Order: sequence, then C-alpha cells, then structure tokens
Amino acid sequence: MPERSQTAKDNNSTKEKTPPAANGPNAQGKNAAAGKTNGNDPASYDWVTERSACTLPKIFATLRAEVEQDVATRNSLRLNSAPYEFGMTDDINTFTVVLQANELQRSVVFTLADHAIVIRSGQSNDQATQMFEVTLAFDDAGKCRLHVDAQEREFWQIRRMALEDLMFRGL
Repeated sequence: MPERSQTAKDNNSTKEKTPPAANGPNAQGKNAAAGKTNGNDPASYDWVTERSACTLPKIFATLRAEVEQDVATRNSLRLNSAPYEFGMTDDINTFTVVLQANELQRSVVFTLADHAIVIRSGQSNDQATQMFEVTLAFDDAGKCRLHVDAQEREFWQIRRMALEDLMFRGL
C-alpha cells in the first residue's frame, strides 16, 4: 500500500511541476476552448483578450524571438572551424537573419507591414526578393491562424520556409 501511495504522490507531483502551456498567441484560448468541451459556460470565453493577441505586431514579436532562438541553435550546431556564421540585425519593424561566409553574405529579411509580415531574401528591403507574406485570421473557434498563400501554417513552418535555404543549403 505505501508503494501505491508513493506512486500516486509521484504522479501528482509530476502533474504539479508541469506548467500550463503559456506560449504563443493562443495559449489562454486553448484552455478556454477546452473549457467548452468540459461543460463550462461558453460565454466565459475571453475573445477580446485572445483577439488582442492575434495582431501583426504581437505575432511579429513572437516570430522575432523564435527566429533568434533558431539562429542561436544553428550557430551552436556548426563546427568552431566552420567558415560561416549566422547573425541577426534588428530594427523597429524589421529584423534580418544574415549568413556570413568569407566574402559571401546572404540574408532573409522579415518586415512588419500594415497588412502582413513580409519575408524577403536579399541584402536589404530595397534589394530583396519577396519570398512570401504571412497574414492572420482570428477564426470562429477563437484561434489565431497564420496563413501563407491561403494555407494555414504554424510558427515553425514559417520559420523553416524562410530560413531553411539560408541555413542548410549551399554551405
């Protein structure tokens, strides 16, 4: 019997140590949406807070933080003797991921525009070629959805679409 109590206690402490998901624009919305299926009052869903998290500036900030982590991860995976390195430059409504390798310099530019987040490849906004745009939709299920060419995408998919060629091809 003491073993069973200890196991139950261990299971409970594991559950207590696991924090609720609080990352991304829908973290609270997921809990609220789950509440609907548990018989909670759907009127208690805080759509105003969820909708306010589904704005281009907030999604852009999340994307910037996640790309910064991608750059750090990619740099940690390269050999110390590798003749290339990745970096980021940052401005108010633009950030750029840069590959520097000897005399070669390539980049991907992320720009917060009025209607979308625009991703370009090239040296600067003026000389860059547009790759794609990310738009947002707050759907009837109360979720913030990211779209590229009318297809729903996750943050990691957008980052991969923007950075995979820069980070893994031609090195």
